[in-house]
Amino acid sequence: MKNEKNIKDKKAVALKYNPQMSAPKVIAKGQGYLAEKILESAKENEITIYEDKSLVEELEKIDLGLNIPPHLYEVVAQVLLFVSNLDKREEYKKYGK
Repeated sequence: MKNEKNIKDKKAVALKYNPQMSAPKVIAKGQGYLAEKILESAKENEITIYEDKSLVEELEKIDLGLNIPPHLYEVVAQVLLFVSNLDKREEYKKYGK
């Protein structure tokens, strides 16, 4: 019962970004079981997951397919930098590169 409540309260937002884009774009978002599926898909595709409840609450207000608004650029840039550095450390541990 408690696990079911945890799933119902779960939220997730997926962003896509590459340097050719003007800003990160919201490509998936959901609550409950849909959030769980988004997170499972990220794990299966070895995409780093960053948890920040207040950021998710801001990002879930954005319609799918739209770029994040300018007031979120700095915080999302910090998250992307953190994730990039984390990925580089994991790659170094795995391959010694």
